[in-house]
Amino acid sequence: MTPLRQSFVSLLLVAAAATAWAQDKVTYHIDNTAAQAVKGLRNIRNHLDVDPTARITVVTHADGVDFLMEGAKDANGGPFAGPVAALVARGVRFEVCEITLRNRNLKRDQFLQEAEFTPSGVVRLAKLQKDGHAYIKP
Repeated sequence: MTPLRQSFVSLLLVAAAATAWAQDKVTYHIDNTAAQAVKGLRNIRNHLDVDPTARITVVTHADGVDFLMEGAKDANGGPFAGPVAALVARGVRFEVCEITLRNRNLKRDQFLQEAEFTPSGVVRLAKLQKDGHAYIKP
């Protein structure tokens, strides 16, 4: 490889790494469906409209897991499934705390297919923040 070509390839690799590094990483924390789910989903949609490259993870636990359950509806009777699926299609991850499942006697198959599971919601929140995620609680 010629020195000029090697320099060009190196520059491209640095640019790609800088772009990946500059990508915002954000965690939304939802622990109360009634108070936070509609607002949180709207905030996430708006977030992605302004910054479509943001990597967003939604961590849910306690009563915050309820909007990710099959058939869940907001206070106006609108289903949560559609907005959640639309956000997953845009790269958002929705994670459900498995401790909450045990404490509330819930099963994985009661949740939307888009839901992922994490052993502990609060531990996951801490790890994501340690990894540089901004923390938002709607």
